[in-house]
Amino acid sequence: MAQERRSPRAPSDHSENGQSSRSSGRRRHSRSFSASSGVLYAVAVIGVSILLACVCWIAANDVLALNKPEKEVTITVDKEDSFNQVADRLKKEGLIEYKGLFKLFASVTGGKAKVSPGTYTLNTDMDYRALLSGMSVNSSTKAEITITIPEGYTVTQIFQLLEDNKVATVEELTQAAAEHDYAFSFLQGIPLGDAERLEGFLYPDTYQFNTPHNAVYAINKMLVNFDEKYTDDLRQKVTDSGYSIREILTIASLVERETDGTDRGKIASVIYNRLNNPSSGTMGYLQIDATLAFLNGGKVPTEADKAIDSPYNTYLYKGLPPAPIANPGLDAIKAALDPEKTGYFYYALGDDGVHHFFKTLREQQSFIATQELYNK
Repeated sequence: MAQERRSPRAPSDHSENGQSSRSSGRRRHSRSFSASSGVLYAVAVIGVSILLACVCWIAANDVLALNKPEKEVTITVDKEDSFNQVADRLKKEGLIEYKGLFKLFASVTGGKAKVSPGTYTLNTDMDYRALLSGMSVNSSTKAEITITIPEGYTVTQIFQLLEDNKVATVEELTQAAAEHDYAFSFLQGIPLGDAERLEGFLYPDTYQFNTPHNAVYAINKMLVNFDEKYTDDLRQKVTDSGYSIREILTIASLVERETDGTDRGKIASVIYNRLNNPSSGTMGYLQIDATLAFLNGGKVPTEADKAIDSPYNTYLYKGLPPAPIANPGLDAIKAALDPEKTGYFYYALGDDGVHHFFKTLREQQSFIATQELYNK
């Protein structure tokens, strides 16, 4: 009997549907995961972009000086300051927020090299570039200071005053005075090498100086002022006097240092009377106490000071000192050129705070004997 041949069994619909369902589920899960990952990535990108944009905006605000409260401050950059210290100062004063960013900007733009010592007026409207330019040597933001140099100040006193006000150091000013050849006719013939060669020529007045100010320029400013005050009329009077301008300034400096403020003409007359009458009782000695104070550092002269061996000692040496002992004002210069006509050879300070003038030594000594000032 022939064996019945069986046909292969066809897969059931159930089996096919189950397999298809599992495969479809995996594809749906994969698509769902991919979609979620894409969303997360997009969110991350957007978040980072927003964060970077915020950082850039904040940085830009600092670089460009945006949205800062108005404030003006004075910043001093000293010679020994590092750029890091300057940046610290700017941050402390609220002119910058991010010191590292400011230092990077200064290095990249070359602004770091432009910063120079000085005192500057800066404000929060100034961006990084303006701050760096504002602290440069030729900056218009450099602070100016008003200094009044009193009549009768010496070169030493003037230089100390300028240093105290941060215009320039005494060392810088002394070197500039001694070594720089200033182009003024009244300085011709006075050799370089000593700062006191300018004694008498630094005109006492009120000046505007930058802080700091180049020492040569600071001195030149005072010399220019003297040159302007030394008018053609005064130059002619100097020529007519028979004295040099330096000798006239020497007389004027003695007057300036001796005057009580009301008697310049009379003191000048005493000086000329002694100079022009060497055979008188004073024998050509001026005997001006101010020359002793010039020698002893500005202290009240003593009897011991009269023995100091110096050509500036008018008790030991006849005639004028070799150079001015101070920087006289215009009134003293005019008194030296046009003294009162008197017969006085002596004077003394009274208890009333003014000078009294005498023709003879006896008259002077009689007056002194009556004054408590000399009998303490």
